[in-house]
Amino acid sequence: MGLHGAPKKGESKAPFLIGAATSGVLEIAIFHPVDTVGKRLMTNREPIFTKERSFFQGLRAAHSIVLRDAAQKSIVGQFFSLYPGVGFGAVYKILQRTYKFAGQPIMRSALRAKYGDAVDKKLGKKSGRDMLNAFAGSLIGLGEVVLLPFDTLKIRAQTNPDALKGKGLYDIFVKEGGSLYRGWNWTACRNIPGSFLLFGVNSFIYTRVFGTTGPKDSPLHAIFMASACGAVASIVCTNPLDVIKTRVQSRAADDPRSGAVLVKDLLRDEGPTAFFKGVTPKTLLIGPKLIFSFFVAQAITSRIQLAWEAKDNAKTMTN
Repeated sequence: MGLHGAPKKGESKAPFLIGAATSGVLEIAIFHPVDTVGKRLMTNREPIFTKERSFFQGLRAAHSIVLRDAAQKSIVGQFFSLYPGVGFGAVYKILQRTYKFAGQPIMRSALRAKYGDAVDKKLGKKSGRDMLNAFAGSLIGLGEVVLLPFDTLKIRAQTNPDALKGKGLYDIFVKEGGSLYRGWNWTACRNIPGSFLLFGVNSFIYTRVFGTTGPKDSPLHAIFMASACGAVASIVCTNPLDVIKTRVQSRAADDPRSGAVLVKDLLRDEGPTAFFKGVTPKTLLIGPKLIFSFFVAQAITSRIQLAWEAKDNAKTMTN
């Protein structure tokens, strides 16, 4: 087994695929409503808490922004109103988590084989391990733009459902074509540093706080702490880029504004603090989603690896 649980050449990738796919399935089932709340708050252009409103009036305004037409429905109706785009969301999230959480260890193993000795000599073993994890995460994050159409459709369904009314899959994928990749550059700009921090900080906690090489030789509480620190660092530092990415993806198909124009409009109309719109609810509500899925992927993968190794060792001793 490679460092940080990365697979060696010829070793089964199944544990990584099983752990990553399971995390995606559980995440979409549990956290899709929370994701909807975060996306609707980020695309909202009106201030929620103002001097003219009391705190409770601000809460009522946020309630209306999040629930929209379902604000007057029963609690059950309000809850299910937060599941728009769950079909696109399921496809996107399962593919994304499988690609990201299973792909990063494989990418890191490839980087380790080619550059590991040089990086260790330059930075030391612990820092070299952390840096390779971070760079592997960045490269995998860049590749996520391939899955962007499903994310775009999920966000439209969550924030601008009228844009999808009366359209079948043919109309969406064939007629819209490249428009589904709008915001790919902002997505890449967000994913590269976001994945760098997610996997880099995660690795740093293992090596510097718990003195381990990764989830495979770490207890569950260490896996959770490393997952939480990596997720929070990624979310907070990339929020400005995520705000622009979300607005680019959620705007109507006939809206010609580029990301740069949206940045200009945001600064003019809402001020620089708008770049951090939704950062608190995103960290408190959406943060647990990433922490949960990252923890599940690492915990399941590492425990399958240990179980399979124990089984192989038992067979070797028997033979």
